[in-house]
Amino acid sequence: MFQGMPPTQKITLLGVRALTAVFQRVFHFGKEGTDGDKSMKALLGGKGSNLAEMSRIGLSVPPGFTITTETCQEYNGLGKQLPKGLMEDVMAGVKRIEKQMDMKFGDEGSPLLVSVRSGAAVSMPGMMDTVLNLGLNDKVVEGLAKRASKRFAYDSYRRLLDMFGDVVLGINHNLFEEQLEELKESKGVSTDNELNEDDLKELIAKYKQVYLNCGKEFPEDPNKQLELAIRAVFDSWDSERAKAYREINQIHGLLGTAVTVQSMVFGNLGATSGTGVLFSRNPSTGENKLYGEYLINAQGEDVVAGIRTPSAISTLEREMPQAYKSLLDNVDKLERHYMDMQDIEFTIQDQKLFMLQCRNGKRTGPAAVKIAVDMFKEGLITKDQAIMMVESGHLDQLLHPQFEDQNKYKARVIGKGLPASPGAAVGQVVFSPEDAEAFKAQGGAAILVRADTTPEDVGGMHASEGILTQRGGMTSHAAVVARGWGKTCVCGCLEMKVDDKKKIFTLGGKTFKEGDWISLNGNTGEVIEGKEPLSPPTISGDLSTFMSWVDERRKLKVFTNADTPEDAAEARRNGAEGIGLVRTEHMFFASDDRLKAVRQMIMAENVEKRKVALMKLLPFQRADFEGIFTAMDGHTVTIRLLDPPLHEFLPNGEMKDVCQMMANELGIDVAAVNDKINKLHETNPMLGLRGCRLGIVHPEISEMQARAIFEAALNVKAKGIKPVVDIMVPLVGSVTELENQAKLIRSTAETVFTERGSRVEYKVGTMIEIPRAALLAGEVAKVAEFFSFGTNDLTQMTFGFSRDDVGSFLPTYLANGILVSDPFQVLDRKGVGQLIKTAIENGRATRKDLKCGICGEHGGEPSSIEFVSGAGMDYVSCSPFRVPIARLAAAQAEIKKGKH
Repeated sequence: MFQGMPPTQKITLLGVRALTAVFQRVFHFGKEGTDGDKSMKALLGGKGSNLAEMSRIGLSVPPGFTITTETCQEYNGLGKQLPKGLMEDVMAGVKRIEKQMDMKFGDEGSPLLVSVRSGAAVSMPGMMDTVLNLGLNDKVVEGLAKRASKRFAYDSYRRLLDMFGDVVLGINHNLFEEQLEELKESKGVSTDNELNEDDLKELIAKYKQVYLNCGKEFPEDPNKQLELAIRAVFDSWDSERAKAYREINQIHGLLGTAVTVQSMVFGNLGATSGTGVLFSRNPSTGENKLYGEYLINAQGEDVVAGIRTPSAISTLEREMPQAYKSLLDNVDKLERHYMDMQDIEFTIQDQKLFMLQCRNGKRTGPAAVKIAVDMFKEGLITKDQAIMMVESGHLDQLLHPQFEDQNKYKARVIGKGLPASPGAAVGQVVFSPEDAEAFKAQGGAAILVRADTTPEDVGGMHASEGILTQRGGMTSHAAVVARGWGKTCVCGCLEMKVDDKKKIFTLGGKTFKEGDWISLNGNTGEVIEGKEPLSPPTISGDLSTFMSWVDERRKLKVFTNADTPEDAAEARRNGAEGIGLVRTEHMFFASDDRLKAVRQMIMAENVEKRKVALMKLLPFQRADFEGIFTAMDGHTVTIRLLDPPLHEFLPNGEMKDVCQMMANELGIDVAAVNDKINKLHETNPMLGLRGCRLGIVHPEISEMQARAIFEAALNVKAKGIKPVVDIMVPLVGSVTELENQAKLIRSTAETVFTERGSRVEYKVGTMIEIPRAALLAGEVAKVAEFFSFGTNDLTQMTFGFSRDDVGSFLPTYLANGILVSDPFQVLDRKGVGQLIKTAIENGRATRKDLKCGICGEHGGEPSSIEFVSGAGMDYVSCSPFRVPIARLAAAQAEIKKGKH
């Protein structure tokens, strides 16, 4: 039955209406691109387009066809109804497969079985549904048994009943699993492949009873099976797990999932057959060596589901040397064709290799950098391609801490599993995804402990610091998803016993309950009792080499937001070229003495008393500025004058308690405190007395801060350090406001310079965060020597959204497509972006050498960096730990410019 398949099968691609047009486009993939034809991927999904490409370059691919993502969109638009004529097109595709395979779908004499698989344009591993072995029924299975073997036929049928019931009819998979476990126990076997043909026939009867108990019926008509399976795969696009995955990974704007219908090839035909998943390079470390697993006498779902622990791919050479050699050849051809590390699924049927899927493999941060560096050194890719291969999330992983000393905790190692995803994780044990999410919502750190994970667990996996499973291998669901997110994961810890009901697990002779602390070493697979100290990461080795390439390519400078000398030093270690934002108000919270002086200033009855309090703050500010100038020797330091409303410096609590606390602290009357706080009350403080308005109403505040800045600059200059001073006036809405504060700053500077007999160069600029300032930037630039765009407030005021309250409606906006992304995370190009472009253009029309940068949260977000790079910014500023990410994004923006 299964002999004589041609070595190369051509995929027939089936569109909604235009089969021929879609078929022709299969052969239009670019030979030199690393991602193939992106329009084809959008139409056919990653799986469909890659199957077509594998077929085109001569690999052994079972024949099939792909229903487009447009069809899924149409299906959803029709209220979950298949478009008219679709099933006729599908059956025409089946006829093509029948002709190529010389088999008949639903025929007892020469039965063709097919799989129905999902595949979106963006990889979403395990999030959508698949059905295998379609075409079997009570009669066809007997025909299959005669052509192949009874055990194989019944094994395939029981798998179809399980998968079809779960995926298509919504019957809980555990109901089938319970029957399987009971049967194995009664037969005295531990694995399903030890069940004989009679056992499997008995299991089929039990599975059918599960259908009846649930009020369901398995359709005997293979054509009906196919139609229902296609519907189910389309429906899985909107499953809770798929939506959660897209939300977590910010995947927006896709049409839906494609559906690939493909002839089955069988890894469960016996000892000369098998199935596996592999990566062309190690996805955890990047080592140039095959990394994967396989199972003999199994189907693909057995490997990724983690139900059986598979064998390492290296042992396949001994088991099936010819198939292994073919696999090596195919892997090499795919990696050279796609110029990237590949994630591959394969099946071996009677010693013959078939390639079922390939895609650019998900990898950890360390692996991503090593693969990019190695592939360049191997001559497979250019430096630009290497830079584009690494994602911002990869660098984010590399900047996470590791354990301080692995030797110290050896005595507390309680067990060891497979090192499925590297890094270090410390947290409290939880046993359900819901508990993990609750822990995170409360600010806690959780380690999710499971027998094995399923796609339904993705929310809890993402909320966890790390994942520990009893079953599953290096390519199980838990491992693949964890690696994609950079979550530390230890899988296949077989000595561990998990009891979800009692919420305990036992390992190393000890029992752990919910809330107990454990630590995971994803590099070694070690499970450690208790909390293990972590140490910060370093930029060295391959990462240092890679970042040197990044810096060669980018033009945009990368500054940091830093409020302390320690933050500044950390940012410099991460490659920051200056400070784009020092928030002076953060310095006031550094000690009780500082906070007490601020509160004394707030409570002051007149200017004289206010100045007394300010003189107490002056030495604190000056010392902090000296430390920052020293850390940034020779690099720009942009200091923003006091910005927030004064009430933010008051203690929280009931009014009565606050007044009493302040009175005791400052030695004044409670009534006076109460009266002053009442006067400070504002209905909308974010639009009240803050920013430059504070300095205009209370000029002594701006004067003190300016004096502290200039005295600090002169002090470090005397020590041989070069201060580069930019002073930023916040919340300006008109040029007259800036003129007021600039005059005060410059007057203070001259006073200090005269007193000290020395000078420093400095600039006075403003933060553009009010739409009016952006629109009148030409006027503002007459005074401002630089613009720093505060995109947090600029977004808030442009949208009319409160940053503090947007959470009450933003999820609904995103779910319904009213907004495609959170504008406080990803810069709004149409509105806020238009204001930025207008401000830069008009500002530079007035002042040609106007320096422009961004210091809001968007300064560390890659797509926002790409936009501001194109808008003509000189620099972006972000948190110290995001500096490498911003450097990478700036380089990638330049590379993309060159492609347009």
